[in-house]
Amino acid sequence: MADDAAVVWSDRFLDYTWTPEHPMKPARLRFTMALARGLGVLDGIETLAATPAGAGDLLRIHTAAYIEAVRYAEPAPAGTAPLTAPPHGLGSMDNPVFPHMHEAASVIVGGTLAAAAEIAAGRTRRAVSIGGGMHHAMPDAASGFCVYNDVAVAISWLLDNGFDRIAYVDVDVHHGDGVQRAFYGDPRVLTVSVHQHPATLWPNTGWSEEIGAGPGEGTAINLPVLPGTRDAQWLRGFHAVVPGALAAFRPQIVVSQCGVDSHREDPLADLELTVDGQRAAFRAMRELADRYAEGRWLAVGGGGYGLVRVVPRAWTHLLAIALDREIAPATSTSAEWRDLVGAYAPTVPVPATMGDGGDTDFVPWDGPGGVLDTGDAHTDRAQRAIDTAVLATRRATFGLLGLDPEDPRD
Repeated sequence: MADDAAVVWSDRFLDYTWTPEHPMKPARLRFTMALARGLGVLDGIETLAATPAGAGDLLRIHTAAYIEAVRYAEPAPAGTAPLTAPPHGLGSMDNPVFPHMHEAASVIVGGTLAAAAEIAAGRTRRAVSIGGGMHHAMPDAASGFCVYNDVAVAISWLLDNGFDRIAYVDVDVHHGDGVQRAFYGDPRVLTVSVHQHPATLWPNTGWSEEIGAGPGEGTAINLPVLPGTRDAQWLRGFHAVVPGALAAFRPQIVVSQCGVDSHREDPLADLELTVDGQRAAFRAMRELADRYAEGRWLAVGGGGYGLVRVVPRAWTHLLAIALDREIAPATSTSAEWRDLVGAYAPTVPVPATMGDGGDTDFVPWDGPGGVLDTGDAHTDRAQRAIDTAVLATRRATFGLLGLDPEDPRD
């Protein structure tokens, strides 16, 4: 029922605004909420407020020196070139300083903490904050458009508030490096990231051999997929790795970073997913939470730079899935929403429906040596590529989880 889910929202999320030329624009959040409201997804839902996280929670992950640097950072004068090696990553092309950066980033963290608190208190089983997902931020530096790592802060908070087995699943096209780093040696947190291959995309981490360290060995799982990977191959890989890992780990809660820059139209990456494929991934994560974590699911946003055609539709599906108000991909977008985004980007074709016509049927992974002959050389090569990645990831980590890397039943 919808009462089993909470949505965190604040107009203050829109204050997380870089430079006019920067690809991460708050319009993507505004358009998502407008679409969700226009389709009735949020009817009767009282959103939870997001308030700024305090220093105590930021210090769970970030250093005091870094927090102070963010707090007092000043935007560069107009016309100033970005720094190539700025202190704490502040002032680079990816992370230019903007006014009130500390306050805006703290609200993002506060939103994810509010979602975590609702679940921890038992007031809801699921909670979504599309403003969150800043998974690249490091303890002492901004990175990849991320100032404070709201996801890592929330996981740390959950560890202190009744949870000791947390599964983090990241489907952003970029590796979830900041969250992995925060818990790389912690056996209480399983981090799983499905992302574009690090040889082909920043941050150039997330190789299958990155498996955790010390007592956390085996609790970092990375599935890197090649550029051009489409829905069916991506979903085959996801289902060959993620459910088995979660079944072995037995999490009490699933935390999902739901970046949608894996879409075929995203300007910053090279995968070929559709909104339909992304919707299937969100449904799968909800089902995994239902199966292994008594339904406890905390979902946040993340990357995604198709401001009009991709992010609003994909994250409206995320909200609908969390609220048990699923929308069929053939559903029409609302006329008011089409007018809104059309005025914002008059040269961009506005999507008329909630899907791309993507094919989300996939053949489940059937172990090493499985052969699929579709009669289409491209499809067969793509499947061999994803199967190679799956086997490397499973061989790196599944044995450490007590699973058989080569048995498709695990």
